[in-house]
Amino acid sequence: MTIQQLKYVIAIANFGSLHEAAGKLFISQPALSASIKDLENELDIRIFERTNKGVYLTEEGIEFLSYAKETVSHYSLIETRFGASRDGKKHFSVSMHHYVFAVHAFVEAVKAFNIDNFTYDVHETKTDEVLLDVKNNKSEVGIISYSNKNKKLLKKLLNEYHLDFVPLIVRETYVYVWKSHPLADRKELSLSELAEYPCVSFDQSNNNDFYLPEEALSDYAFSKRITSTDRATSAEMMAALNGYSIGTGNITDSLALKDDIVAIKLTEEDPLTIGYIVRENHNLTDIGNTYIKELLKYKEI
Repeated sequence: MTIQQLKYVIAIANFGSLHEAAGKLFISQPALSASIKDLENELDIRIFERTNKGVYLTEEGIEFLSYAKETVSHYSLIETRFGASRDGKKHFSVSMHHYVFAVHAFVEAVKAFNIDNFTYDVHETKTDEVLLDVKNNKSEVGIISYSNKNKKLLKKLLNEYHLDFVPLIVRETYVYVWKSHPLADRKELSLSELAEYPCVSFDQSNNNDFYLPEEALSDYAFSKRITSTDRATSAEMMAALNGYSIGTGNITDSLALKDDIVAIKLTEEDPLTIGYIVRENHNLTDIGNTYIKELLKYKEI
């Protein structure tokens, strides 16, 4: 069993297709299939069920995937941190929901922690990946949020993963629309008034048994919905299709789209608590401390 084989398993699970995974991994499909078959034979388990419609994780495969992700994360951390130290570089990584203030805090931390050689990473990603990134040391700090609907589940996971959550901000519920949207001049809107337009939200699908959205009103039955993993793609969908997204109403001065996006108060309420997470009893690095100090400038609670 090799790290490369574990990465293959993760890629296939993510794409649900040997063909797509092979393309992304830049190897042939037969070679990928043979490598996975060798791994299954070595461990005497069946990781994937292969069908005409794609490949699916078996029950054993689901359990194996969780260990594979953890192992690859630790391997990447060792490779990055110790490889960087040999080059005299500082390493720092943050995983986060799609919050601009967290990006701004990162930028200010980089400016304040002025060194010549560094490798810094910012991962805008799904809730479960933020939690696992911090749990598995891939990232030193994570930025997440919860609403009243998923508060208990999130706190349960934080406890299981031995993570500390520090609340920073509580935000009411707003919708974002493009400035040319037919309803852009309204001071307040309800979801029923927006029913003819698509709701654009960030994709939170995963291979876990839990669902932890980063947006409010996640359980609302939207008649039209488009999911995306990218902030720029979401903005394009909103502009082209008169779509809307649900957020905190916080459009900062340095946001690239601040002159194009309008925030409107939503009648339906589902406040979000936003904060940062770190591992329990973790001694922050110098750059980690600097980043936390920048985040605390936004603290309101």
